[in-house]
Amino acid sequence: MTAQSLRTPRSTPALPRADRAALRPLDLSSVRLHREGALGAWQELNAAATIPHCIAQLETSGVIDNFRRVIGESGAPHRGFVFADSDLYKVIEAVAWEIGRSGTTVHDAWLEEMIALIGRVQEPSGYLHTWIQGVHPEKKFAELHWTHEMYVLGHWIQAGIALERTTGRSELLERSVRFVDLVERRFGPGREDGIPGHPEIETALVELYRHTGEERHLRLAQHLVDRRGRGILPGGALGTHYFQDHAPVREAVDPLGHAVRQLYLNAGVTDLFLETGEDALLSVMREQWDRAHERKMYLSGAFGSRHRDESFGNDYELPSDRAYAETCATIADLHWTWRMMLAGEDHRYADVIEREIHNALAASVDTSGIRFFYSNPMQRRPDRFDEENAPAERQEWYSCACCPPNIARVIAQLGAYIAGYREDAQGPVLELLQFADSSITLPPEVGSGTLRVATDYPVSGRIRLALDPAAEVSPSARLALRIPGWVRAGTVGIAGGQPRDLTAAELASRRLELGAGQIDGTVVDLEMTPRWTASHPRVDATRGCLALERGPIVYCLEQVDMPAGVEVDDVRIARGTPALVEPSSSPGRRAPDLVLRVTARTETESLYGDADAAAGAPAPDSVDVTAVPFATWGNRGPGAMRIWLPLED
Repeated sequence: MTAQSLRTPRSTPALPRADRAALRPLDLSSVRLHREGALGAWQELNAAATIPHCIAQLETSGVIDNFRRVIGESGAPHRGFVFADSDLYKVIEAVAWEIGRSGTTVHDAWLEEMIALIGRVQEPSGYLHTWIQGVHPEKKFAELHWTHEMYVLGHWIQAGIALERTTGRSELLERSVRFVDLVERRFGPGREDGIPGHPEIETALVELYRHTGEERHLRLAQHLVDRRGRGILPGGALGTHYFQDHAPVREAVDPLGHAVRQLYLNAGVTDLFLETGEDALLSVMREQWDRAHERKMYLSGAFGSRHRDESFGNDYELPSDRAYAETCATIADLHWTWRMMLAGEDHRYADVIEREIHNALAASVDTSGIRFFYSNPMQRRPDRFDEENAPAERQEWYSCACCPPNIARVIAQLGAYIAGYREDAQGPVLELLQFADSSITLPPEVGSGTLRVATDYPVSGRIRLALDPAAEVSPSARLALRIPGWVRAGTVGIAGGQPRDLTAAELASRRLELGAGQIDGTVVDLEMTPRWTASHPRVDATRGCLALERGPIVYCLEQVDMPAGVEVDDVRIARGTPALVEPSSSPGRRAPDLVLRVTARTETESLYGDADAAAGAPAPDSVDVTAVPFATWGNRGPGAMRIWLPLED
């Protein structure tokens, strides 16, 4: 593999059909996040620490030896879960997107070795699954609900597409297509009934169709979706809803079962709508998106309220200390919600993506870039015991290591979520969807040249826009800035003019539109006053509590910041308590700290007592405490933490 062969992309990014998508993604290299900003710094950390760490852990954990042992190149026993092969494919995908972002050559030799190894292990039929080949060959395609063969293949396809798009190298993708061919011959239309127990291949097949133009891949994705919900998979003790096989997709309006499975499936179903235009698919996805995000999403942008089955709970079942909130579920929803945003205009989609990126996803990795949370609870009690995948502090790796490689591949392509463009009756519109210190190459429909977005967001809400001197914007083009749902007020100084208040119409529409001659020199200031958030009254776990937010950032209290003698779980707040902004001295902090005055009941109280007697007790003393961004909790060691603070009696 030569450096030159790795740096010559063969194709531009594949796009959903123009007549299906309300929003169009930008070219792969159109957005550059600057290291001076929070998201750009995160990408640099991902490149310098997370990706190399993942590569090293693939060896340490046995994932690579699992491949070698199949062909006699290792005598080590198989290690890891049945789906461990997918960790390799996700890391390859992360490396590919990092090559596309930075042009790095650091991992070239490793890529050469891994692609060759995969080729040696793959069977002539196209089949490759090291747990089956090396441990249980009798289970080949025999237990689709558990063996994850199609799930792993989905990640292989995505890695191959990413590598070909960013480097022009096609071997990995071509080998994955041989496995796709086998699946099609075995389980395609008119063949044997079989669907994946863990969805993921559906969205990969649609992307493969976009990348190659071969409609058979789209037909296979459609077939796998159409066959779901017909009792093909054995439900067993978990039930068919665990596998999303309890009802046909077009009737499944409620998110149920294993959260990651459900959300990956929804990404694939939404992709199908974007290619086929089937209204029934979009209708059920809209209904399910509303239910998932209005009834089953944590404030941080996490999903999955039950440790058992890693699953969604009932509506409004959102316990704080028992939240499972798997990192991969947030990532899967990021994929789904992005596709929903491509499918239709709803400002909530970009709001959710912002919430996920700055909170649940950001909390999943520490400031070193090499320690991770699998589960992301909203509260940690001081004496909570460690559980599998839910330890007291971040770990360098997990026996089920799906999350760290997933984080690496998402952060490497984070710039893809920043902007897009659409066409309307008035002309092309460049949509600024997320705020980050960045440079955006204007799509040809909008103009030529670069738009510079200068901001320290989310530290402040100030966004400065500047076109490079050589830029040209089409007279009919506009720039639309998203006004996040949390914004209550702000100002805009158009093209260097005097600032004015955002209008009621702009706040209601959640967008600020600028004509071609108004973009350069515009400054937007979004007010970032700290605010208290209440949950729906049916969320029993947080009834009578409030959470503190500022801009897109969710805050929490950590025991390490408590005054002597005060426990996090004893804190009470008065309604309307002000929170003062205080610059953080902690390294890697993406937002300021907030100081607020609270009361703390430090006296011993019985487990149950007389309510009238408690009401007549003397008022406790007040103390000042510091709230920190939830995304940074646990960086200073394990300890109690909580987001939702009880109100005073």
